[in-house]
Amino acid sequence: MFDLVITNGTIVDGTGAAPFIGDIAITDGFIIQVGGTVTGEAAETIDATGLVITPGFVDIHSHYDGQATFDTALSPTSGHGVTTVVVGSCGVGFAPARPADHELLITTMESVEDIPGDVLRAGLPWNWESFPDFLDALEARNFSMDLAAQIGHVAVRTYVMGERGVANEPATSADIDAMGAIVREGIQAGALGFSTSRVLGHTTAAGDPVPGTFASEDELFGIAASMQGAGRAVFQIAESGADGQDPEAALKELDWMRRLSAEFKIPVSFLLLQSAAAPDLWREILDRCTDANEDGAELVAQVANRPFGMLLGLTSRHPFVKRATFARLLAESATFEALVTELRKPETRATILAEADTVETGDKYEGIGLLVAYRPEMVFALAEQPDYEPSPDESIKARSEADGVDPLELFYDLMLDFDGKALFVVPFFNFCYGNHDDIHEMLVHPASVPGLADGGAHLATICDASMPTYQISHWVKRRTKGARLPLELAVKMHTLDTARLFGLGDRGTLTVGKKGDVNVIDLERLDLLMPYAVSDLPAGGTRLTQDAVGYVATIVSGVVTRRNDADTGARPGRLVRGAR
Repeated sequence: MFDLVITNGTIVDGTGAAPFIGDIAITDGFIIQVGGTVTGEAAETIDATGLVITPGFVDIHSHYDGQATFDTALSPTSGHGVTTVVVGSCGVGFAPARPADHELLITTMESVEDIPGDVLRAGLPWNWESFPDFLDALEARNFSMDLAAQIGHVAVRTYVMGERGVANEPATSADIDAMGAIVREGIQAGALGFSTSRVLGHTTAAGDPVPGTFASEDELFGIAASMQGAGRAVFQIAESGADGQDPEAALKELDWMRRLSAEFKIPVSFLLLQSAAAPDLWREILDRCTDANEDGAELVAQVANRPFGMLLGLTSRHPFVKRATFARLLAESATFEALVTELRKPETRATILAEADTVETGDKYEGIGLLVAYRPEMVFALAEQPDYEPSPDESIKARSEADGVDPLELFYDLMLDFDGKALFVVPFFNFCYGNHDDIHEMLVHPASVPGLADGGAHLATICDASMPTYQISHWVKRRTKGARLPLELAVKMHTLDTARLFGLGDRGTLTVGKKGDVNVIDLERLDLLMPYAVSDLPAGGTRLTQDAVGYVATIVSGVVTRRNDADTGARPGRLVRGAR
């Protein structure tokens, strides 16, 4: 008897091969048969007639390091066909950590990844000190999907160097040896990689660049040397040239990555976005990666499959949050509905629009009002069916000019749509020419994989954990303004390609002997819904989340974790220790 049989579906096996009709059988968490007709009984059968069967998606860039210690669902990522997620990106994390380090690591995560410190203080159990201890704590929990971890530079440098590390002082040879030993120990215990950040915008709560931002080649190469022989592991970088402000510096960064990868035979993966400051730099970077890879390096860019920016709205951040009348009403309103009712009053509207912002020094979001007022061409209202590739005539600028009103007035009115839950997308990156053509080129480039979904991070302003769904709903189905992706290629990118980068050879394809991680998808219905805010985190913390429709079943190790777009409550997901 099989545990689970999925019958008569269109199988897209993750290898890039053409789809075919057939059955899939799973027993003891592994795939037993693919294709043809499965004969024999099964504890459960799913009829996939007219549906698509894919491997579970492998999301290689998230920040669930904290959330995983208090939330087994790992939402919203779990609602988007993901069956394996990697945490510990961008150099930030919570291990190793002495008690004296806890507050720094919390406030750094808050500053870099916009996860409220109060949520982390209330949620983190801190039942670890070393990185192996942290993995043990994760292993003691069950999840809706498998979870793997990287060890972050911020915590390692702080643990070894203390205040010198936080101040970004140069590491001594003894410091480098100590950091390398911790990283090696972490990989031997099961970490899938080491991550670091060189982005100047990634700062501590004090406004200083995070520990490791200016790490020398000696430090980075010393850590890489320690990784040799400990097991396959990725060296992941939030790269300093991501904003495009200094193309020469970005290319210099690529040079040391190339040398590090070739010398130590380590895959190096870095984040890559298109920036208005240098809108074609990404192409040169990817082409240089191809050259490097032909010479024996392994450089892989993580790219986003849609514009990368922020969401504005009454349930997020918006231009009026710094105005006195709004602040008073927010404090006085007993409910969100009462606040919306008050904001709709003409006299309230007129008062708020006439007021100036109350600026607080050091608030990195204080410029939102200026953004809408002076760059309204970058701001687009989301419809109930979100469109992340809007036309220029859909911008707040174009719409306000057509209506003969000020952009802030139009924003105010539209903000109250959907009972005050309307949201606006601001595509800072990957939208320089007003379409997705360059994103398409990034995605199909041989030196890239989809990443940057950032699940668990930027809770008040971003909700990109839905990118795995967007990979199909937009790029296969819905795009009308340019080239699409074939279904089999779109699936391969988010399954085999991402799994292979992190050495997860036991998943990513529907092949006999692989893990029984599967999606059954109604391709006709598959779509994203409007993001929305929920207050379900420790200490009453609020976050943006986004649902999808069209997932008939998501299956982890042969167990159905989601059925008809709803969580079943099953938690077969486990910590993944090491590449395989």
